[in-house]
Amino acid sequence: MLLLRFLLLMPLAGAAKQPNIIIMLMDDMGWGDIGVNGCWAKETPRIDEMAAEGMLFMDFYTANPLCSPSRAALMSGRLPIRNGFYTTNGHGHNAYTPQKIVGGIHESEILLPELLKEAGYKSKIVGKWHLGHQDEYLPLQNGFDEFFGSGNCHFGPYNDVGQPNIPVYKDDRMVGRYYTNFTINKGTGQSNISQIFLEEGLSFIENQVKADRPFFLYWSPDATHDPTYASPMFHGKSIRGRYGDAVMEMDYCVGKILDKLRQLQVEEDTFVFFTSDNGAATYRGVGGGDNGPFLCGKLTTYEGGMREPAVAWWPGTIKPGQITHQLGTVMDLFTTSLHLAGVEPPTDRIIDGIDLSPTLMGEQITDRPVWYYRGNEMMAVRVGHYKAHYWLWTEFGKDPLYFSFCQGQLVPNVTVHDQVNHTDAPVVFNINIDPGEKYPLSQKSGEYKNAMKIIAPIVDEHKRTLIKGEPSLNYCDNAVMNWAPKGCEDLNYCLPIPKSKPKLCYWDH
Repeated sequence: MLLLRFLLLMPLAGAAKQPNIIIMLMDDMGWGDIGVNGCWAKETPRIDEMAAEGMLFMDFYTANPLCSPSRAALMSGRLPIRNGFYTTNGHGHNAYTPQKIVGGIHESEILLPELLKEAGYKSKIVGKWHLGHQDEYLPLQNGFDEFFGSGNCHFGPYNDVGQPNIPVYKDDRMVGRYYTNFTINKGTGQSNISQIFLEEGLSFIENQVKADRPFFLYWSPDATHDPTYASPMFHGKSIRGRYGDAVMEMDYCVGKILDKLRQLQVEEDTFVFFTSDNGAATYRGVGGGDNGPFLCGKLTTYEGGMREPAVAWWPGTIKPGQITHQLGTVMDLFTTSLHLAGVEPPTDRIIDGIDLSPTLMGEQITDRPVWYYRGNEMMAVRVGHYKAHYWLWTEFGKDPLYFSFCQGQLVPNVTVHDQVNHTDAPVVFNINIDPGEKYPLSQKSGEYKNAMKIIAPIVDEHKRTLIKGEPSLNYCDNAVMNWAPKGCEDLNYCLPIPKSKPKLCYWDH
């Protein structure tokens, strides 16, 4: 296996000095949550400054409208339908990695830190992993050198009887659990965890610069995910409430990381990319984020669920003040990072991410499709200005006037409670003119017919050549929950493991 991977790593001819790489992945932060995209609350001065100094992506997408599959896509450069991060326990149903999930990222997937390691990089993840929490799925088994954070989200608190509290790891050993050791006050929304994540990131950067070694930092905090939290210095500061407080703290942390690069005089040697894992959770109402002008949010394949805030920053390389309409995805961060590091992506599998470095250097836009998958179904595709919905489904429900995933929004025959198959005649929008997906093109119009002449063969080829990965998210078992993670014995915090009773997971979204 090592020999195979070595053969796949052919340095690019004439490659410049390897830059450091930092990917900042927010959790459930919407396209409209940053000031440069129109947020009125003025919570993100440092992210806005980052955009002014770099490049703002207006048309950047996740690979799935839910956390775990989108992260698996980023790390592998491949759609979840290829890397196995989906379920077949229901047509078009989203799935993720709660602590009762049996599966995780497949061993056969070659992840970004594995490839960068063989090119001399030191890698660390800080925050939320979410690609499986059993030992074989954790970050250090998948290419990372260091880890501080959790395999799961910060749900809880639990009573450690019916369900254990989520462990926090330092490298491959648990150093405590959320709520019991790493406190989150759900009553007030206060926690200092984001500051701990910040310090972990800053110390890693400083250590690698001192060692004169290229590094990859995957900084993945989850404060903007329900239940949202912020440290005392930000508590009550936003006019948008707790969610806004969390956004303000994320902005502060982004600024501190960029400041550290400048302090160490490596800002011109470091490529930084800021984005989010999926759209804002509109089902939380005022407790969730803002998806700007786009329809619906997290868990859906409308624009609000898939289009993300995105900023690239690299002083001296990316010209300041640029705005691009290049279609980009989180999978492109895989391919772009490899290119910048002088590493060829694997050639024994389909890689869905493209190299965005020409765009970063101000060259022409690259044509490419963007796929909108929900579980095991291709729901829609965007090609150029046009988005074609082959399936429409918002959520289960009976009230035709209410959709929790689209609160305050209703588009007749577009937001729907039942899955509707439009494969024979897709519902098409000119997404540049109609970003809210309110006005489908008439199927009798020349515009519709011309758009489908371009889109249909692209979809046919995609479906014809698609090789689906074995689904990882089908089985659940209470016995695999975080009862006794490695390191629990050091804290005298191991819990009894119940008898294994695997069963098919139920996904209602």
